[in-house]
Amino acid sequence: MQRYFLIDRYSQDCPVVITGEDYHHIVRVMRMKEDDRIFVVFPDQSSAVARIETISSDSVEVRVVEWETETKELPIKVAIASGLPKGDKLELIFQKGTELGADKFIPFNADRSIVKWDEKKAKKKLERWEKIVKEAAEQSHRNVVPSVFSPVSFKELLNLSKQFDYTLVAYEEEARSGEKGNLSKSLTSIKAGESLLIVFGPEGGLTDKEVDLCKHEGFLACGLGPRILRTETAPLYVLSAISYQLELMR
Repeated sequence: MQRYFLIDRYSQDCPVVITGEDYHHIVRVMRMKEDDRIFVVFPDQSSAVARIETISSDSVEVRVVEWETETKELPIKVAIASGLPKGDKLELIFQKGTELGADKFIPFNADRSIVKWDEKKAKKKLERWEKIVKEAAEQSHRNVVPSVFSPVSFKELLNLSKQFDYTLVAYEEEARSGEKGNLSKSLTSIKAGESLLIVFGPEGGLTDKEVDLCKHEGFLACGLGPRILRTETAPLYVLSAISYQLELMR
């Protein structure tokens, strides 16, 4: 069944009404009819199976049939900070990272970022990213649509890092020197409900200066195994490791 994230909170006294793009998707794309069923997710992250009761010219009314009880989210809040890469790599990170359970995406301008953020196209670009994340959250049956930040400076990223319980920076020089323990150590120590920020460089990686600044702010530098991963692969590797450690092994 298709999944839809709703804007309005659930109320027993009011019908559940779907409008806008989701209405268009239900009626024009999926060609659903009355009595068909969908999943709906409310702003408080509760979700349910709902039955379509009426379809009008601009809205669909549904009624909750059965509430979902299964947990779909990672037990911790994971933020992925990516140095701006070339092409559509960032969109791939957003899409697949959402499927793997990320809670936030924070692009940043790294010293080796070739792509520069164009403020004139910022609004349209951010809307596209948010749409990619929303559709990926629907497809993967999540209860949360991850937040996507407009690109920040490296200084702003370091300031944001103070909001997290654990902070890691993926650094290929750590992998070359054989560092293996910091990611595992963090995942062993972190508790359900806590937050983790992981910073990844763009093509060419982070500079020594950027890594030193991270370490000065309390980040642990970690390797991601003996192979050097692409900028779009590394976040997906880490999210998969987090899921394995915290969901499959507990």
